[in-house]
Amino acid sequence: QVQLVESGGGLVQPGGSLRLSCAASGFTFSSYGMSWYRQALGKERELVAYISSKGGSTNYSDSVKGRFTISRDNAKSTVYLQMNSLKPEDTAVYYCNLRRVLYGDYWGQGTQVTVSS
Repeated sequence: QVQLVESGGGLVQPGGSLRLSCAASGFTFSSYGMSWYRQALGKERELVAYISSKGGSTNYSDSVKGRFTISRDNAKSTVYLQMNSLKPEDTAVYYCNLRRVLYGDYWGQGTQVTVSS
């Protein structure tokens, strides 16, 4: 079955950096685009970044464009989110997402990112 396991979250000061990882299994990783979402306390889950199956195309929300970079290693079935110049408003639980048209959305358990001094 599909499994998505996020890691790399933590507490960081404003202006700092973190790299999140999402290890995937249970499907042909290189055949699917992958996304990162986040959900802040009391807010709806929002799309942060998307990467196509081979990594040739990426998209970002306006709030993270220029600061975050999504990448993937298909040999390791892992997708990454490099987060630089972090702001307090980036504080959220970050989720890895796989969307399969016939089967719907799959989510990891999430990893907490807290940006605070």
